[in-house]
Amino acid sequence: MNKDELMKTAKAMVAPGKGILAADESSGTIKKRFDTISVESTEENRRAYRELLFTTPGMEEFISGVILFDETIRQKAKDGTPLPAVLSKKGVIPGIKVDKGAQMLAGSENEKATEGLDGLRDRFAEYYTLGARFSKWRAVITIGQGIPTDYCISVNAHTLARFAALSQEANIVPIVEPEVLMDADNTIEVCEQVTEKTLLAVFDELKKQKIFIEGMILKPNMVIAGKKCPTQATKEQIAESTIRCFKKVLLKELAGVVFLSGGQSEVEATVNLNEMNQTAPHPWELSFSYGRALQQSALKAWGGKPGNTKAAQDVFYKRAKLNGAARYGKYTSDME
Repeated sequence: MNKDELMKTAKAMVAPGKGILAADESSGTIKKRFDTISVESTEENRRAYRELLFTTPGMEEFISGVILFDETIRQKAKDGTPLPAVLSKKGVIPGIKVDKGAQMLAGSENEKATEGLDGLRDRFAEYYTLGARFSKWRAVITIGQGIPTDYCISVNAHTLARFAALSQEANIVPIVEPEVLMDADNTIEVCEQVTEKTLLAVFDELKKQKIFIEGMILKPNMVIAGKKCPTQATKEQIAESTIRCFKKVLLKELAGVVFLSGGQSEVEATVNLNEMNQTAPHPWELSFSYGRALQQSALKAWGGKPGNTKAAQDVFYKRAKLNGAARYGKYTSDME
């Protein structure tokens, strides 16, 4: 483990005014996204769409890194340049999603555990040669009747730390993503309790497994009410609850936080990030690692038609720019 290299990469990932594009949709997820614009999910269409995003002029002003899917890290741009090199040439750090997805947790009916540790050490060695300098592993924690259980939180926390240890061993910065889902009818208070409990378990495991905290990034959910909750929280409540939770749990040495959007709309994700950065300074950089909340409008503008490339890139650039402003707490709705 080269601590200097890990720390340098982690700092660059949360550089002021910048955040991370999550373009690591699994085959199933990208198909669902393409279905919304009636485009067939072929390898060529997926490659063309991602090349469109990665070659957007000026995106590097606001995007520090891009999380890639296994297929994408092996693909080439139209001119034959490997896609990771397309990013590196712009000063954008290529990353890789390494988990194999959440499966039903044995011994629990409604909870999931993420798989993919088998063979991970060898995969990391290959991904490093392919250009990846950071990685990501997502665990999902579901809120519901009697869940999450301590068992589910414990299993996922342990696995996240195992992943992080193997990643750092390969000199690849781990993005540790424990996502408390926001799909249920729970209040923001319940989300805060579950998020705090989850993060405590995760940091306990990270410590046990000797993770170098300055050389990792946390990708958490914002503390927010479930989508089906009749009372939705205000941006002020979301910011206050999230920061309060973090101050209890997160270590000051942590390189930074990159929020997931978790089903929030493009505007909501930007507004809530902005609100948190308006209450700065915080011990850690509060940044973004959005998928849908950076891409939704761009995907629509593209519609699978090569002639729409520039229009889609303009939309993507604008969304990235607005989140860049939110990193400083300087976003306003009239920028939309």
